[in-house]
Amino acid sequence: MNGPLAGLRILEVGHILAGPYATMLLSDLGAEVTKVEPPGGDLSRQVSDAYFASLNRGKRSVRVDLAAPKGQERLHALVRDAHALLVNLKPSAVHRFGLTYDALRPYNERLVCVALTGWGMAAGDDPAFDYVVQAATGIAALTGDPDGPPLLPGYSSADNSAGLAAALGLLAQVVSGRGGQIEVCLRDVMLSQLNYHAAAWLNDGVAPRRLGGAHAYYVPAQLFPTAAGHLALFITHDAFWRAFAQEAGIDGYPTMAERAARRAEVVAAVTKALAADTAQGWEARLRPLRVPAAAVRTLPEALAAAPETVVETGGRRLVASPFRIPGHEPSYGPPPRLGEHGDLT
Repeated sequence: MNGPLAGLRILEVGHILAGPYATMLLSDLGAEVTKVEPPGGDLSRQVSDAYFASLNRGKRSVRVDLAAPKGQERLHALVRDAHALLVNLKPSAVHRFGLTYDALRPYNERLVCVALTGWGMAAGDDPAFDYVVQAATGIAALTGDPDGPPLLPGYSSADNSAGLAAALGLLAQVVSGRGGQIEVCLRDVMLSQLNYHAAAWLNDGVAPRRLGGAHAYYVPAQLFPTAAGHLALFITHDAFWRAFAQEAGIDGYPTMAERAARRAEVVAAVTKALAADTAQGWEARLRPLRVPAAAVRTLPEALAAAPETVVETGGRRLVASPFRIPGHEPSYGPPPRLGEHGDLT
C-alpha cells in the first residue's frame, strides 16, 4: 500500500455500510484494513457483489467466530499488531464480543477503539437503521414540499455521514499517540449536521420549516422548473443576484434581506423568468457569469460527465476516492473473498 496512511493497520468488525465505508476511505488513503468477518460474512455480501465491492475494495478478510474461545484468541492476536479497531455493531454485541478498549487494553495499550452505533453505547439496542435515524433526528421532517408528506433522501445520508465522522475520530486519536475509546453514533452526527437549524431553534426559538428543498436563509436557493428540466440556483451574495437578475431580466430585490422578506415574490419572478429557456440552456448562460447554478442530472448523467471519478478494480467499476492529494495515486485493490486472508471458524 502507498499513500499518507501507509503503515496504519486497522481492524474492522461490522456490517453493511457506515463502518465499512469509514474503513474503505482509510484504505483508499493507504491504510491496511482487515475485515474481521463472522462465519457467514458481512451481511452486505448478501445484497450484491457490486454493493459489497462499493464499500470494501482494497481490504483483507479474515473469518473469525468471535463467540468462540478460539475466535477470541485470534482477535487478540490481531489486536496486538493493530493501530485501531472500528466496530459497527449494536452496543450489546460490542460488549459481548469484547470489542471495547477496556477489554482489549491488556493486548495493546495503544489501540484506538471506535464504536460506531445508532444511538450511543449507553442507549441500548434499539434498531438504528439509516432511514430510522433520519426520521428521528428531523431530516425527514425538513424534506419535501411544504404541503406534502415528509420525505427521505434517496441515499443513505446518515450511514455515510457517520462513517466519515468515525474515520475522523479514529485518526484524531491515532494522531494523539494514545490508545482509547471513541464513540460515534448516527443520531449525534445527524443532529450535528443540522447545525444552523438547531442553533436557530435553541437560541431564537425559530423552528425549521419544510420549504420544498429551499434554503432557510438564502433566496432564491432551490430547484426551479424550466422549459425543459429543473435548475438548481443557489444565490447567496448580492453580486450573484445582480448577475443573475440582469441575465434573466428581473428587476428589484437588490439585497439579501429584501429577497428573504419577499420570498414568495422572488420565487414567482424567478420561476417566470426561467420558463424562457431549458435547464441546460440556463446552466450554459449562467456559468460564465459565475452564478451558482446547475441543471438537475441523473446519477448516470453525472457519472458520464465526470469519467475521472470512476475507477476499475476486481472487474468492477466503482466511484473513486474523494481525496485528491498531490503525489498520491490511490491503489484500488479488489474486495476480498470471505476469509481470503485467514479462516478460523
